[in-house]
Amino acid sequence: MSIISKIINGAISLVQKTGGEVEGNREVSKEIKEFARQTAEEGIVLLKNENDTLPVKNGQKIALFGRVQYNWFYAGYGSGGDVKVPYKINLIEGLKNIGANIDKNLIDVYEKWCARNIPDEGYWGHWPLYYKEMPLKEALVKEAAEKDDVAVYIIGRAAGEAREQKLIKGGFYLTDVERENLKIITDNFKKVVVIINNGNIMDMSWVEEFKVSAVLYAWQGGMESGNAVANILLGKPNPSGKLPDTIARSYFDYPSSKNFGNRKFNNYAEDIYVGYRYFETFGNDAVLFPFGHGLSYTNFNLEGKVACRDGKYFVDCTIKNDGNYDGKEVVGIYVEAPENKLNKPKKVLANFKKTGLIECGKGEELSLEIPYEAIWSYDDAGVLGTKSAYVLSEGEYKVYLGINAQKCEFIGTFNIDKAIVKKVNQICPVKDEFEIIYPKKNKDGVKVGYRKVFMGDRDLKERVIDNLQKEYEYKGDVHFSEVVKREKSLEDFIATLSLEELEMLTHGDYRMNSPLGAKGNAGAIGGISKSLSDKGVPTAITTDGPSGIRLLCYASLLPCGTAQSSSFNTELVEKLYNELAKEMIEKGSDVLLAPGMNVHRDPLCGRNFEYFSEDPYLSGKIAASVVNGLQNGGVSACPKHFAANNQETNRLYNDSRMSERALREIYLKGFEICIKEAKPHLLMTSYNKINGVYNCYGFDVCTEVLRNEWGYEGAITTDWWNVPTYDPDFEGLFNNGYRVRAGNDIHMPGGNHAGKYDNSAVEGVKDGILYRCELERAAKHVLTFLLMTDSVRNKVK
Repeated sequence: MSIISKIINGAISLVQKTGGEVEGNREVSKEIKEFARQTAEEGIVLLKNENDTLPVKNGQKIALFGRVQYNWFYAGYGSGGDVKVPYKINLIEGLKNIGANIDKNLIDVYEKWCARNIPDEGYWGHWPLYYKEMPLKEALVKEAAEKDDVAVYIIGRAAGEAREQKLIKGGFYLTDVERENLKIITDNFKKVVVIINNGNIMDMSWVEEFKVSAVLYAWQGGMESGNAVANILLGKPNPSGKLPDTIARSYFDYPSSKNFGNRKFNNYAEDIYVGYRYFETFGNDAVLFPFGHGLSYTNFNLEGKVACRDGKYFVDCTIKNDGNYDGKEVVGIYVEAPENKLNKPKKVLANFKKTGLIECGKGEELSLEIPYEAIWSYDDAGVLGTKSAYVLSEGEYKVYLGINAQKCEFIGTFNIDKAIVKKVNQICPVKDEFEIIYPKKNKDGVKVGYRKVFMGDRDLKERVIDNLQKEYEYKGDVHFSEVVKREKSLEDFIATLSLEELEMLTHGDYRMNSPLGAKGNAGAIGGISKSLSDKGVPTAITTDGPSGIRLLCYASLLPCGTAQSSSFNTELVEKLYNELAKEMIEKGSDVLLAPGMNVHRDPLCGRNFEYFSEDPYLSGKIAASVVNGLQNGGVSACPKHFAANNQETNRLYNDSRMSERALREIYLKGFEICIKEAKPHLLMTSYNKINGVYNCYGFDVCTEVLRNEWGYEGAITTDWWNVPTYDPDFEGLFNNGYRVRAGNDIHMPGGNHAGKYDNSAVEGVKDGILYRCELERAAKHVLTFLLMTDSVRNKVK
């Protein structure tokens, strides 16, 4: 067993044995209950609704099938969903709470069967993807069909950290029992509703095979799941969720499918053509339900036009409710760039907005800006003569109105008279040559062509040296409280610190469940030594997220990331996390390790439930709402995992090989939006490599992009227990010395599985390979993060 494997196994053991009983009372605020339920409701996507099946009408009797009505999947697995939830509402309870008319005989049958067939919950990394289902007997279903009006069948799945979704029956595909159950139900009922309880996209091709009247994608809605789904089923409220991902007819229709799950590396051959960018560009015949698809119980009419004001372009639109139910709608703007040598997707989401509740017969007016940053392209190879630059090419841009990527309507154009160019430094050059796709035109239309990826040049060592700063000058002793009061500068305080104290600030308190904070915490940062504490440096207590606070106390379990993004409601998500901030302060958490915001590159990624979307713009906007909600509430957010952490398989070593263009336009874009708009206080790097370099040691991602390009002012931390390695550019520099030089400020939780720290940063300074000024730089970022966090700053005496 390798050293890193021992470390991770130790980490897993520690996660499972942070020890002790769950503490505190089971009460949560009525506000967080309300926002959690509403977010779950607004994230539920109505994929199909025929024969006036939904909503269930007053007096109609429901026949509930599927064990998941009891054994609901409330969240995905791992650190992102392991919340000690005070209560959980399954679908049965939710329907009872709303007074639905349910077939009591079926309830009794499933209750007894579930009691005899308790599911095995598994263990870390080996949790069940599904629960064994009860096979239905034709006689039971026929009996129900004679007295019930509508059948509802629930299908549940889960994946998670270290637990990929799998291309097997009971994973991505239906089991034989589920298929047979569906056949029996659809053969006997005219109105059949299927509810998908899953944090990932799964195979939905069976929708075209079985006579299913309606389909709801309910995701994993947290503690209020049952109430949310029940309310939508009965039309209280009207569904308004939209798909954050494309659902294709086959897994193998996704362009990532050929390069996902490999242990050593994955070539991102699909390049910038991820999700709807691929299907809209190369033909959407393979699409079953497009990105942005989501039906309502009412009808909305959208009208809009392109307008120019003060040199900026907008879409002014009117949304009118012409149906019989009050409801909300999502308005989206897509832009098609002019063709040139820099091949581009057919269309790109440039903005979106969810309306308020629109009453029947009434409307709402919106004006959405078309931000240039959302639509420009990156010229990595210089095909336009603008190498290593973002470019908004001159020409005519087509504008489409509507959130459904396939059905949005062309409404006009705008023109860029002169190309707009933003020059940057090349980052993360490709080391190993491979081919990427591009749209190749022929007489039959656009086909998939292949060309060699642009390799780039490597000039890292010089840029690292150029980034060094001068040491701070000692001006006398300073207590940290003087910095808080603004009587002394942060630089003056840092100059007083010893080399060992500086190093202490660049790692956490060695292990998870630090005695410096609430039980079950993920680790402590800051004043973790007596000397630092005596000088007034406070500690920040971190806890896992993003679905709630992971401590040994009761805490709210929120809807998963896909459910949040499906709501397309940035204001609601911000309110939800603002309420969670209050709970964090009450429970003793200063930092939520959230939001998770990696791109849904492939439907099988185990942690997709934590993340938001296949679209980086949507991901960035929802993530910014999470960060704003938390930080406006007095705590800190920590977006993760930076960047391109798109699979769980061998995540500690896996190399994400991609063009710089794909990296910038897809995998960094959401983080860029979040950081520029919400300014998170902390950011977590990922385990994986990008083009051969681990992100936790990546100067290009940690310093060149985050600091020099985006102006990030907070601190950067590793994911927990990153891989130890040597710096290839500076002989003798390794592990924490290598990390500090790259610009990654904090190693978490601070030590290996035995709680030991390797001291390589101090050794590097003593050996003359690393410089004190580099530790000072990291210390400044860490102390700045502590000062930014209200709940931490208030601890200073």
